[in-house]
Amino acid sequence: MSHDPVPFDPDSLRYNEAGLIPAIAQDADNGEVLMMAWMNRESVMQTLATGKVTYWSRSRQAFWIKGETSGHHQTLVDMRVDCDRDCLLMQVQQVGAACHTGRRSCFYTGVSEAGEVELSKPL
Repeated sequence: MSHDPVPFDPDSLRYNEAGLIPAIAQDADNGEVLMMAWMNRESVMQTLATGKVTYWSRSRQAFWIKGETSGHHQTLVDMRVDCDRDCLLMQVQQVGAACHTGRRSCFYTGVSEAGEVELSKPL
């Protein structure tokens, strides 16, 4: 296995028909899955260039630098692409809550045959 980098081509990623690719944010220290959001080619490149995780807001049709308004920043530690090149994994240093509800993770609802349960409260 070679660990020598080869040039990254953002056009090699498989974006959906809207030009977006799902990006999963994971805590680089403990592996906790924090959130999922969308990125486009430009936000991928901006994230790599700045180290500030930048998503694409589908509702606002604008770039969204995580923490720009909330102060709950995500700093990129490592970006990975899956085997099909249609999903990204952002390993990040998370400051504060990742979820807009004020929780550490967006995945705070457990689901089983018995029903749903809220697993965490806002910070």
